Formats: sequence, structure tokens, C-alpha cells
Amino acid sequence: MPAKSKAQQKAAGAALSAKRGETPKSKLKGASRGMEESMSEKQLEELAHTKRKNLPNKKKD
Repeated sequence: MPAKSKAQQKAAGAALSAKRGETPKSKLKGASRGMEESMSEKQLEELAHTKRKNLPNKKKD
């Protein structure tokens, strides 16, 4: 599933980094903390590797 916004893609990248042990989990904030706990590494990779071109900065309600 591709990311729907740049913010979601960025949060997934931070969560993926923590899941792999590259950054400490204590550095995660907001959505990335929940993503790290609830999503698999494969799911996070799919979100984080979404092309950023043509994505909105934030998802509109």
C-alpha cells in the first residue's frame, strides 16, 4: 500500500529505521511510534519507499 502523503511516508521511514535498530525507539514521536509497534517491516518498507513526487504534504480529511 503506497503512502498517501509526504508526512505519512516520512513517519514510515522513521518507524522502519527504529524497527531495524538503526535509531533508538525513544526518538520516535507521534504516528511513527504507533506505526513501529503495529506494522511489520515489510509494510513499513512499502510505505517508506513510496515516490514523493505528486504526494500532498498532508492528507486532507
